[in-house]
Formats: sequence, C-alpha cells, structure tokens
Amino acid sequence: MSETQKTTSAISVFEKYLTVWVLLCMGIGILIGQFLPVIPDTLSRYEYYQVSVPTAVLIWIMIFPMMLKVDFSSVVGVTKKPVGLFLTTFVNWAVKPFMMFAIASLFFLFIFDGLIANELAREYIAGAVILGAAPCTAMVFVWSKLTNGDPAYTLVQVSVNDIIVIVLFAPIVALLLGVGNVAVPWNTLILSTVLFIVVPLVLAIITRKVIVSRKGQHYFEHNFISKFDRVTMAGLLLTLIIIFSFQGERIVENPLHILLIAIPLTLQTFLIFGITYSGAYACKLPFNIAAPSAMIGASNFFELAVAVSISLFGLNSGATLATVVGVLVEVPVMLLLVKIANSTKDKFNFVKD
Repeated sequence: MSETQKTTSAISVFEKYLTVWVLLCMGIGILIGQFLPVIPDTLSRYEYYQVSVPTAVLIWIMIFPMMLKVDFSSVVGVTKKPVGLFLTTFVNWAVKPFMMFAIASLFFLFIFDGLIANELAREYIAGAVILGAAPCTAMVFVWSKLTNGDPAYTLVQVSVNDIIVIVLFAPIVALLLGVGNVAVPWNTLILSTVLFIVVPLVLAIITRKVIVSRKGQHYFEHNFISKFDRVTMAGLLLTLIIIFSFQGERIVENPLHILLIAIPLTLQTFLIFGITYSGAYACKLPFNIAAPSAMIGASNFFELAVAVSISLFGLNSGATLATVVGVLVEVPVMLLLVKIANSTKDKFNFVKD
C-alpha cells in the first residue's frame, strides 16, 4: 500500500478536510455576526468568571472523548521507551512554549510592526502562547498512524503529557503572559485548568474503568469511543461558528490578520518538528519512535487552547482568534510533515523498528 493510500485510510474525511470546515464555519459565523447579532449578544449574557457557559459545554463535549482515548495504565510502561519519551517531553515543555513566545513576539511586535496595533499584537501573542503550551493529545494518534508509529509509545507519551499538563500548563502560560506584559486573571486560569483538563480527565478515567470492567477492552476501544466521533465533530464546528460570530467584525476589518497569525504558527510547527526529528536521529531512535515523537512535539491540543483563551480573554479577543487560526493551519501543515517524515524513513535504517 502506498503512503497516499495509507493516509487516506487512516484519516477520516472530517479530519482530512478540517481546514475546509474551519473556513466554512468562519463564513457562517461572520454572516451570523453581521446579520443576526442577537445570537452572539444573547450568548454573551451567559458567563461565569468570564467563561462562556454555552461555549464551555461545547468544548467540554470535544475534550471528554479525547481524554477517553488515554489509557493511564500504559504509563507503567514508561521505562520501555525512555529516550523517545524524554526527548518529546523535554521539547514539549522546556522548548516549545518558550520558542512559541519568542517567535510570536518577533513577528507580532517587530516584523509586523505597523500592520498590527500593539495592544492587538499582544493579544495574538497571548493566544500563540496558550496554543504552544498545550501539547496535542488526540490528533497525535492520527499522525502516528500515518507514519506507522509505535502505537504503544504514542499512547504512553500522550498519557504522560496529560499528567504533566495538569501541573505545568497554568504556570507556564502565566509566566509567559506575564513576561509579555499581559494581565493574567489567576482565578480564571485555574478554573479553566480544572474545568477543561482535570474534570474531563477524571471522568474519562472513571468511564474507561467502568466500561472496560463491564464490556471489555476490545469493546471500549473499537465500539464505545467511536460513538463520540460525530458528537465531537458537531461540538467543534458549533464552537467555531460561535467564535467567528463574535470575531466577524475584526476579520472583516482586518482579513490580512488571518494570514499574519498563520505565519509564525506555521514556522513554529516546522521548527519544533525539525528539532525533535533531528534529536531522534541523533539519539538513533527507530523511525516508528522518531516519527510520532516529532509529530507529538509539533502538533497542539487546540481544543484546550481555544477553551482557555475564551475563558481568559473572551470570545471576541485577539487571543481566541489566534488559537482558532491554529485550528485552521493544523491539518495541512501536519499532513505535510507526515509526508516529510515518510519520505525520510530510510535515514533511520541504522536501527530496526
């Protein structure tokens, strides 16, 4: 089977054309904001600690099924792939957020100076930082499969990331936003961490345990989780429509900003992939560990990033727009990186998979 055929069979239509769906949601959301402003006006009334309740429910619907895919019992096997796990974990938490802050600051405050107002530029930086501090947990399984990555390694790495994110996500975001002179509402940040990470994670662990004990592991992995696929898709699309209904005026007035935001986010993705992939080669890791290591480091948990940016800065903020642009560029960029990885597989022939 060719790599193209593998890609087609491993990735769903929704995932493959996510950029198209985002663009459609952008158009629908902008039209709603322009011609049916009563909808965003009504939704804006339902907030708690600046968290939009309707949007929070939709995002929670997205995040919970993703947490179901994580098997924390796999963490006991963390010592089986120590080098790959250490490499990806180090890049995810000691390099990626700080590099994202540096790249976003360089572009929005200097290279794009004069194109973006300073206050708005700092909002975009905030969104980029939140995106960079949220390592991917769901789509990683797709990228790993497209490169024939070791599924056991991928599962362990994602599980480790989900444990670390509980502890490090909020402090790193607060630190970098503080350095960038962005006020951080700690109460809202902590609430967001609990609401969008801790609660769905705990409930997912309980749900997994109950279903597996009653129906078995095979049923859980091949039947139960798949039941949430359409719900997750609907939650994402509705969330994007709501966001763009609030962002419509900003986008209409500054359509170039979408491209300007996409440039540093895309550059960051390629750099992190290059650092991790090169590190894996230097460590002489087999390709089925090297490829998912690089993919995990490069991709983002954009659902969490969108949720937190909405909580911290609101639906109509530049930060939220930046995280949504992250959704827009994620799939085409990652598919390109999949092709790059598969085309360089022979470079890892110094060790057998």
